[in-house]
Amino acid sequence: MPQPPRIFIAGLFHETHTFLDGTTKWDDFHIVRGKEILTLKGDSSPMGGVLETAEQLGWNVVPALSAASYPSAIVQDDVFERYWTEFSAGLAQCLESGPLDGIFLVLHGAMTCETIDDVEGVLLERLAQQLKSTQQPSSKSIPIFGVYDLHANFTPKMAQFSHCLVSYRENPHADARESAVRATHLLDRCLHASEMPRTLLAQPPIVWPPTGTGTSSDPMKTLLQMARQLQSDHPDFWEVNVTAGFAFADTFDTGVSFGIVTTGDDDEARSALKLLCDRAKQLAPLGNVIERPVDDVLAELPRDEPGLTVVVEPSDNIGGGAPGDCTGLLRAFIQHRFTNAAVCICDPDSVRMLQGRSPGMQIELAIGGRGSRLDPGPVELTVTFVRTCDGLFQLRDRQSHLASMVGDRFNMGDCAIVEYEGITILLTSVKTPPMDLGQWLHVGLDPSQFSFVGVKAAVAHRRAWDSISKGNVWVSTPGPCSSDLNQLPYKKLRRPVYPLDGMES
Repeated sequence: MPQPPRIFIAGLFHETHTFLDGTTKWDDFHIVRGKEILTLKGDSSPMGGVLETAEQLGWNVVPALSAASYPSAIVQDDVFERYWTEFSAGLAQCLESGPLDGIFLVLHGAMTCETIDDVEGVLLERLAQQLKSTQQPSSKSIPIFGVYDLHANFTPKMAQFSHCLVSYRENPHADARESAVRATHLLDRCLHASEMPRTLLAQPPIVWPPTGTGTSSDPMKTLLQMARQLQSDHPDFWEVNVTAGFAFADTFDTGVSFGIVTTGDDDEARSALKLLCDRAKQLAPLGNVIERPVDDVLAELPRDEPGLTVVVEPSDNIGGGAPGDCTGLLRAFIQHRFTNAAVCICDPDSVRMLQGRSPGMQIELAIGGRGSRLDPGPVELTVTFVRTCDGLFQLRDRQSHLASMVGDRFNMGDCAIVEYEGITILLTSVKTPPMDLGQWLHVGLDPSQFSFVGVKAAVAHRRAWDSISKGNVWVSTPGPCSSDLNQLPYKKLRRPVYPLDGMES
């Protein structure tokens, strides 16, 4: 009876905003090691999907370690070196204890360290070198497969030193777990096939802000439809990846990319990649979405119509690494005298000040404005205290964008609710991406009952909020995730590139 395939599994997940102040440290990562990883089996995360599918396929899983952190500033070099030390040791032990049939990695694809711009590429390169040094000359290559985020900055090294990495296809990332399952089945296909796939990469000279990368509209909608058609038309194409890129990373490879995983002819794949690149160039202006000033937008919004309008503040996009405490939209709500409105701001200092207070008390607070030098600073208000609450909530949607990052639960830390002249302010101790309505329902607030709710996002909130609102409006405020990429001081990004340069160049 044949032995079940023995598969080494690990994860490394961080989306790095290189223009933020400060650094991200080892202690900022959630580390899961060894058999503890198996407890994630079946949850809403990509890793949960991999493990559940691996069990169904009868694999013998060798779990190594998983390190994940929320989007934030550039990562200290020591973080990656510590990760690699553990990863490499675990792989060596795995190789020594018996034959290894495959490797599966759960990645983000846009992680950057102080002196390593292409962290995933370097990880894969080191992995390939370690495998090469330990394998017998006559032995078969060990396939390296995995899944990665649609907002990765996919690099030549990532293509060269892996066999098949599979991108999410949706933004918001409702299909993150599904994509991981798809990649797992592709590795199983490889284990039973006589051919090893490889990846061909194309990088058109385009960078789009996150606001331009929603998959329900162009340019991404058309490009993804083309990818599925190309995959259908070419049986040798195992996967056709459309990767939107992460604009807030200053690296040479930042931007849009296309990858074809194939066992067929290289020229066939290159022709398909050219079609995708040519179409992306034609659609490029549609992805360069820039918001109008908040005061102009709010001045035009009707106040007396029923239903919820979601006011989106991309400059403080928590899912892109922003601090979640910028005050531009709150200030505008106050200035334009909006009522029945709500915002959420990360402010652990204010939450601590409110502990032990009695409901109804009037309290002076300096709210937000500490996380970005681009913000004008805290808003000083005399607020009415409503209540404090625990911030650990169960996600209402197991396919939400947030589930792709954390699984089934999220902890906002201690929270407090205050009111100011018709504006409800939810204060959290941990910045919380507004991607699941459980954030508000857990603390006793029904967001559908407000007329206006401000969300610190770009596109990823829409799966949750579109179901309860009559629409979204996007506004420009001061913050580190502005959609106007010409405002960012790129130094390493390849040039020319649109929209920093004209498409004709």
